[in-house]
Amino acid sequence: MCLAVPFKITKKIDNMAVAELKGFSREVSVALTPEVEVGDWVLVHAGFAIHRVTEDDARETLKLLEELHEAESK
Repeated sequence: MCLAVPFKITKKIDNMAVAELKGFSREVSVALTPEVEVGDWVLVHAGFAIHRVTEDDARETLKLLEELHEAESK
């Protein structure tokens, strides 16, 4: 199973960007999504931003992932 996680773009230089989620940041390639700008939310998979999403969709996805984690912890 593959999983893409929503991150917010905080810095962009050419085809690379810094993406952040809950204080954790990582460098990702935006070669597949060159239209993204700082402040955009993207789905990140294997070090690549693969799709731009709305903030509402990102937050809904993160909420569902948290609920899944809580359910597995029980």
